[in-house]
Amino acid sequence: MTTEPTPCGLNPLSWFKSSYSGSGGGDCVEVAAASATVHVRDSKNRAQPSISVGAAQWAAFVGFAGDRATEL
Repeated sequence: MTTEPTPCGLNPLSWFKSSYSGSGGGDCVEVAAASATVHVRDSKNRAQPSISVGAAQWAAFVGFAGDRATEL
């Protein structure tokens, strides 16, 4: 987990690496939850900006992705 200030300088975000990200240097995603948003970034390129989505939209995405994963 890494912690860093949000772009607007308010409370720091606590970043968590995806449990599906391996240690072999492949695709890695980190997620940080704030009060009303979820931030997502590429853990290999933390200098790039993160994307932010609403908490409800993130929950819908995770639910959709989880449903598709069980179909594979």
